[in-house]
Amino acid sequence: MNQDPTSPTQHGSPETDSALVERLLTGRSLIETELGKAIVGQREVIEQIMLSLLAGGHCLITGAPGLAKTLLVKSISQIFDLHFQRIQFTPDLMPADITGTEILQDSGAGRRMTFVPGPIFANMVLADEINRTPPKTQAALLEAMQEHQVTAMGIRHPLAEPFFVLATQNPIEMEGTYPLPEAQLDRFMFNVVMKYLPEADEVEVVRRTTSGRPVKIEPLFTGADVQRFHQLVQQVPVTTELITYAVRLAVASRPRQPGTPDFVNNWVSWGAGTRAGQSLILAAKARALFHGRVHVKLEDIQFLAAPVLRHRVLLNYRAEADGIRIDDVIQKLMDHVKA
Repeated sequence: MNQDPTSPTQHGSPETDSALVERLLTGRSLIETELGKAIVGQREVIEQIMLSLLAGGHCLITGAPGLAKTLLVKSISQIFDLHFQRIQFTPDLMPADITGTEILQDSGAGRRMTFVPGPIFANMVLADEINRTPPKTQAALLEAMQEHQVTAMGIRHPLAEPFFVLATQNPIEMEGTYPLPEAQLDRFMFNVVMKYLPEADEVEVVRRTTSGRPVKIEPLFTGADVQRFHQLVQQVPVTTELITYAVRLAVASRPRQPGTPDFVNNWVSWGAGTRAGQSLILAAKARALFHGRVHVKLEDIQFLAAPVLRHRVLLNYRAEADGIRIDDVIQKLMDHVKA
């Protein structure tokens, strides 16, 4: 891996890629310590969100209310010293409320239109309850997520780097919600599911939140570090066999194709596209780096198959009638596709 002379260390001298990786590995325990000040448990969820951050992908978080989704995202932004913004999605929210709008202002040279940036102009944007706003407003995020820019009145406004969208949705109350369109779902690298905590962890949450003010979380990295992590992740080597395995997982999820297993034809209405294989490999590279390895293993892809595929594989009514969940189908896919 090459040295980046534009990234100085705390002493002002250039930091090598190996030194940055070493700082990430030694910082893993510190990250857990800092997050532990605010978050109890949810280790697998934390790892998946961290991997999306290292790989430069967006993340969809699905879970019931009160599981600290907002607190978790805000805490991670503080560890990486990123500008954080939260947008509460409601049925009356308009696209300009997110991206910003042109307003008429008086100046010394007379009146002119001036762009006022919206809350999306941040490093880490939490789109809270994204499925409570109509598709028109949901689509306001699409250009930002894909192109890292916002277009207003024909003028492109680039977003600050690094840029991440982490969206939450409530899977319980579906009345008055607008499911995300498939094109937007595909832009999210992961669909992370937050489950209820074990009893001991929930007792600790109640004890902490009723006995004092929260402890301040200290930053460990910077936005510039995150951008260099993106470059390092892409340099992690992966064999052609593992890339082929990731692609075959996605291909096997597509119904009515040659070689598709019967359970997919019976239960799946739409399978994963090419972005699924790309996300699997990129996230697997990030996991290898996060765990201090210089190459991707099969276990990395298998660990990430569920969060990468669960929002890209759509089940039909027959699966619902048979009581089949999306994670059941993903497990059968991994059993079917031989490594």
